[in-house]
Amino acid sequence: MALIVQKYGGSSVADSDSIKRVAKRIIDTKRAGNDIAVVVSAMGDTTDDLIDQAMDVDSNPPAREMDMLMTAGERISMSLLAMSIHAQGEHAHSFTGSQAGFMTDARYGAAHIRHVRPQRVMKALDRGEVGIVAGFQGVNPDGDATTLGRGGSDTSAVALAVALKADVCEIYTDVDGVFTADPRIVPTARRIARISYEEMLEMAAGGSKVLALRCVEYAQRFRMPIHVRSSFSHRPGTLIMPDDVDADKIPNLETGQLPDRPAARADR
Repeated sequence: MALIVQKYGGSSVADSDSIKRVAKRIIDTKRAGNDIAVVVSAMGDTTDDLIDQAMDVDSNPPAREMDMLMTAGERISMSLLAMSIHAQGEHAHSFTGSQAGFMTDARYGAAHIRHVRPQRVMKALDRGEVGIVAGFQGVNPDGDATTLGRGGSDTSAVALAVALKADVCEIYTDVDGVFTADPRIVPTARRIARISYEEMLEMAAGGSKVLALRCVEYAQRFRMPIHVRSSFSHRPGTLIMPDDVDADKIPNLETGQLPDRPAARADR
């Protein structure tokens, strides 16, 4: 049994049909014998729409109120995904960033994660449920909602994977992994099967939009393997991991399965 954290971006949960497809993928992975926690972004262009609405009423809105507003998008997608999983025959429990234990500093709009205390998510997994966590958000020492900035859901996913001692963090997007160039622009771009954290950091610093820079830095710090895949296919994607780790130790590309580990749950 493996413990897997999956993250789905806005394009993967853009509408009801997309959410249903993602729910089925999550259920398939769970029924293959794995524990699953999921981090979701806001649906489609929801975040941009919320920014536009804020600008319509205040050209210089208070940072605290902007973060209160911006966390709404992920709360919508997490709830709808939990409902879709329930409708397809499995149990799921949704959590805001605060409920999932994401504690941040007080920098509105670009908060940094101080620590993650995911006890409620762990209890949901122990009950056999899928834990659905709103990405991109946390709570500051005053109890106010904070956001992690653009790409923050990627960082949320890696931080949750580290806190849960997951086997792998799967980042689902609209491309089949990390490529030598953007395949949507350069048709001859080649998929990279495996890449080191250092190489991925160079690509992110150079403008690659596949993963947020902070997400890769966090994964490197805690040696958390990242598996970048497309939510629209079952192709193998790209593994981002330390050079000294055997790729065979990562859950199977299709089923997510590892050889059963009796102590896996106890060491969380």
